[in-house]
Amino acid sequence: MTKIVFFRSGGVFYGFKEQGHTGYGESGDDILCAALSSMTMLIINSIELGFMSEVDYDIDEETTDVKVKVKAALPEFEGDERKRFAASGLIMGYYYQLNDLTEEYYDYLSVDVIDLPYEEA
Repeated sequence: MTKIVFFRSGGVFYGFKEQGHTGYGESGDDILCAALSSMTMLIINSIELGFMSEVDYDIDEETTDVKVKVKAALPEFEGDERKRFAASGLIMGYYYQLNDLTEEYYDYLSVDVIDLPYEEA
């Protein structure tokens, strides 16, 4: 099972961590894992390249653990309101997309949210 925990501060989504293989298919042929990887990289690349904002991320290929944090989503780090809304909106969109996926793949995905200051995530 892949467990995904989203980080939120002051009602604003600013990151997430993913842990574990979904187990939906064999390693290398798991379409659910491939979908998660693709969506994660879309978020990272969109924020870094599209919004020219730094993304603090770590991807462990062996354990498949992923951690993504975006300062630009939070008002204490980013003054441009449009950039904040865009960055947090992408992360929030991923949260809602995963919640939709859990309806069908509930044995393979777990999604949660924790309220946590940026420095503690």
